[in-house]
Amino acid sequence: MKRNAMSTDPVRAATLSDVARRAGVSIATASKALNGRGDVAAGTRKRVMEAAAELAFTPNAMARGLLAGRTGTVGLLTNDLDGRFVIPILMGAEDAFGAGQVNVFLCDARGDAIREQHHLRALLSRRVDGIIVVGRQTDPRPSLGQELPVPVVYAYSPSDDPRDLSLTPDNYSGGRLAVEHLLSCGRRRIAHISGDPSYAAAQDRLAGARAALAAAGLDFVGEPMFAAWNEHWGRDAAAMLLERHPDVDAVFCGSDQIARGVLDTARDFGRDVPGDLAVIGYDDWELLTENARPPLTSINANLQQLGRQAAQRVFDAIDGVDVGAGTHPMPVKLVIRASTIARR
Repeated sequence: MKRNAMSTDPVRAATLSDVARRAGVSIATASKALNGRGDVAAGTRKRVMEAAAELAFTPNAMARGLLAGRTGTVGLLTNDLDGRFVIPILMGAEDAFGAGQVNVFLCDARGDAIREQHHLRALLSRRVDGIIVVGRQTDPRPSLGQELPVPVVYAYSPSDDPRDLSLTPDNYSGGRLAVEHLLSCGRRRIAHISGDPSYAAAQDRLAGARAALAAAGLDFVGEPMFAAWNEHWGRDAAAMLLERHPDVDAVFCGSDQIARGVLDTARDFGRDVPGDLAVIGYDDWELLTENARPPLTSINANLQQLGRQAAQRVFDAIDGVDVGAGTHPMPVKLVIRASTIARR
């Protein structure tokens, strides 16, 4: 008897690819529809659910179908010592993997190349199905190589090999978004205080901010100030800035820590925030931004979404989809609080 081309083999469970193909959508869209994500059109969701029913595929069977014949484990290899960036990325990845469906092995290499190789061998010995590599800054990092037997996706820190797939926050757009917001608030004398100038993130944010100013026919008040990613530098830099340029009306800070320091010095100088001086940070670390005085406007790097995207690319690669290569900047977003717009 001739088998229907779309029927499933009784020995092999239907996979997410089968559902996506039957519904005429991408694997990513099928996954979103089956997981109840809100960013899928109602008609598309209905088509995907009908395809899943026809193929006897349910969301609870997603990991089994997608990872049929595999171990159902993924490695997350990081150099982020304090967890500041890896934790939200891990949370996003776990959201995509599905609670209880895929086990994630978290390994911290602590910035040590030898330790990283040790962890990599350990993950491969456990026969993980894929690996997500998370860095602690957006500078390119050494590739793990092209000979690994499982798919690898780099998150936050891009690989230095363009043949790898890397997802990183769009710091250029973040810098531009920050200054565009300050301009929309009527600010025209804007200064910039940031961290270590050797960091790619610092330079990318500066470039985006300068582009926004140039589009408005403006430039920074004084030269951008660089040193460290901490509150102490924010306080010192703000004191120098306000002494040299007392008419400054806004400060774009390269991190939330720096911005907290700027807020401290603004109070010491008797400057009202945001009346006299608007202050915006970067990273949207809620522990800092929501407890600042006043609460701090910041650029959110959207790390959970980055983690979800990295996990989805691993899923796609496991299922045989060509996920591409190169570095892909991921969208960031502006979170407005009282440090740039006064409460009514």
